[in-house]
Amino acid sequence: MSTFLRAIEFLSLSLWLGSDVFLSFVVAPGAFRILAPNRDHAGAIVGYSLNVMHLGGIVCGCVLLLARLTRTKTFASLATPAALCVVLMIALTAISQYTVSARMAVLRVQMGSIQATAADSSLLAEFSRLHGISVSLESGVLLAGIAAMYLMVRELALKPS
Repeated sequence: MSTFLRAIEFLSLSLWLGSDVFLSFVVAPGAFRILAPNRDHAGAIVGYSLNVMHLGGIVCGCVLLLARLTRTKTFASLATPAALCVVLMIALTAISQYTVSARMAVLRVQMGSIQATAADSSLLAEFSRLHGISVSLESGVLLAGIAAMYLMVRELALKPS
């Protein structure tokens, strides 16, 4: 059972990291390249995909922590560096989803079309600022995930129980 639960931990983190990498390096650039004449449609696709990835990531993080807790039968396992990286990933994702992305969606509706909004618009300036924050949060999730993966592998190498 311990091996199965550990596999669930690795699978959860791998799915989350894989979806983050795929969205960041394939879906987003591809959407904006293919739909170049209509950046609003590309943004809608990326926004939708980001929403699904955020919710899936939060679920994966919770599954990982639950599997870890079930495997170790101690709450102390949630205070290890690997688990704390996952908690950080969940927190950054929740902030991105429920504050930054939510505010960006409101601005998108207010502007009607990002592409048609005047370059000197305060709404566009705020949207751009929030986009930068969103990219920083996603980068933090990715870096924390890579660190969590390393730390989980290290735990396994040091204590295979």
